[in-house]
Formats: sequence, C-alpha cells, structure tokens
Amino acid sequence: MTENTEALIREYYKRFNQQDVEGFLALLDDNVVHDISQGGRETGKPAFRKFLDHMNGTYREQVRDLAVMVDATGARAAAEFNLDGTYVATDGSLPPAKGQRYTLIVGAFFEVKNGKITRISNHYNMKDWLRQVQ
Repeated sequence: MTENTEALIREYYKRFNQQDVEGFLALLDDNVVHDISQGGRETGKPAFRKFLDHMNGTYREQVRDLAVMVDATGARAAAEFNLDGTYVATDGSLPPAKGQRYTLIVGAFFEVKNGKITRISNHYNMKDWLRQVQ
C-alpha cells in the first residue's frame, strides 16, 4: 500500500511538471481538499482546476529533487522538493511580473484514499519568494 501511495505522489509531480491538467486532476478525489499556502481552504475538483488555471497563467514552475515519505498505512504522505519557477504574469497585488526566476523549498502533505488524493496542503516561505522577485 505504501508503494502505491508513493507512486501516486510521484505521478502527481510528474504531471505537474508536464502541465498535464487533465492527467493531474485524474489523480484527485472529486471532493479533494486543497490547503493553499498563505491562503485558505478550497474543496472539489472545479476549485482545484480554477487554481491550476490561475497558477499556470501566472507562473512557470518545475519540481526537482523530489523526496516522498509515506506513513505505514499509505493513507498519508509528505513531499519535499525544490521548485524552480519564472514569474510570468502579475498575480493580483503581488509585485509586478517581469520574468523573474526563483527557487523555493516546498513541503507538501497529502491524504490518500482508494487510490486518489483527498487532501493537499502546500507550504513554502513567502518572504523568500518576495525577496527573489522584487
């Protein structure tokens, strides 16, 4: 069971790197809970799709150096990775985008049930991102 969860999380990031939105969403439960770093909580695939569309229009990002850890039951997992990005379109009230490059260390936490991701919580250092793009 833990091997299945690790494979699921690795596939999640593979599809993220490919910007394969449909393939990415296929890995999620219909009622997925998404805890947005520095933000709120959203529920459901439609909300997650809207989030992805916004992110893909604003940032170009790639995950590298992925480490995946899974609990003994396979129901919970964590990932840590470096996120290399380019800020391509201004995001709301954040600093203006001018193609700035950045690298962040990101931690993510997952819940998995019946082979689908049911919760995603992402965390990174927003002050570090701001320092890199200003």
